[in-house]
Amino acid sequence: MATQHLSPALSAPAVPAAYPMAKPGYGKRSAPGQQPRTRDDFALLPTRERYVAGFVDHLPDGAAMSIKQLAKQLPLYGQQAISTALNALSVAGHLRRVRCAVGAGDETRWVFRTFWSRTARDNEWWTTYLATATASRSAGSPPPAPASVAVPQQRTASEATPDPAHAPEPPAPATTPTARTAPPAARPAALSPAYLALAELGRKDIRLALSADDCASLEPQAAEWLARGVTTDYLIAALTAGLPAQVDCPPRFVRRRLTDKIPPHLPTTPSPSPSVDTPAPRLLMECTDCGRPGQPEALPDGLCRPCRAAHSAGGRPSPDPTEIAAAKARMANLRDLLKAPRRGGQGAVRA
Repeated sequence: MATQHLSPALSAPAVPAAYPMAKPGYGKRSAPGQQPRTRDDFALLPTRERYVAGFVDHLPDGAAMSIKQLAKQLPLYGQQAISTALNALSVAGHLRRVRCAVGAGDETRWVFRTFWSRTARDNEWWTTYLATATASRSAGSPPPAPASVAVPQQRTASEATPDPAHAPEPPAPATTPTARTAPPAARPAALSPAYLALAELGRKDIRLALSADDCASLEPQAAEWLARGVTTDYLIAALTAGLPAQVDCPPRFVRRRLTDKIPPHLPTTPSPSPSVDTPAPRLLMECTDCGRPGQPEALPDGLCRPCRAAHSAGGRPSPDPTEIAAAKARMANLRDLLKAPRRGGQGAVRA
């Protein structure tokens, strides 16, 4: 009976290619060192857990692992039964749910993964594996972005076509545009952050609008501010804060503020650059049942203490699908028997 339920569960996900995939950074992730797939996999598990494990084992990496998505694909069981089966698979050592912080600064975000192992692992193995850099990088590694090769091909084609067509004409006009395009190309390269910050003052407040010559003359003083460790945002905020109602001479006013409000020297602390020597962020395991985060040592069997106590206290053998079908048929027969007296009673009342 278990083999009959296992075979459709294994073949169903392989046929449709439209199984929902999780967002980048989420979903299923296979653990390393698994044994080859055989027909006797998950033979020691109950019927329901074997059914769910066979389905999850055939899902590709990155597939959605939410209870709702699994319940949509497994019609024999609902969301509550799927949740209970995942808890049992976590206790059996087949899966662990984790979260990992990726990115840096304001772009840091949490990614959620479900590590799956066809081979049952104990708590020591999961704790050791999740503490390694391999697990951290595999949980937070984004999918490889496809390289675009169409742009350089179009450039080479466009450059190859005009050469034979306009071979005799390029020498004469080629000299004039090169001389005209050279000055504007060198001009933006010479603009320093101090110059750009001074040019931005007029956009922040019209009372401090400066000309190009004013920005060039005040650039050394503004560059001295940046050399002391402040940012351009700090420089602009310091120059535009508390302006009077009217500024008669913006260049003189800005020069005065650059002299009077110059900040002290700030110690330059080198920001940690992402390198190979920096340790990978450690994963936080999640309780498979309630999602409470914690270290792997604090969540044996992938469950927190309250969920583990509830699982051990209320752990009952999963019902067989044939028993569920028999119970549904029995309830249908009872409903049919209850409908018959009503019809007779209504006829007697009308008579």
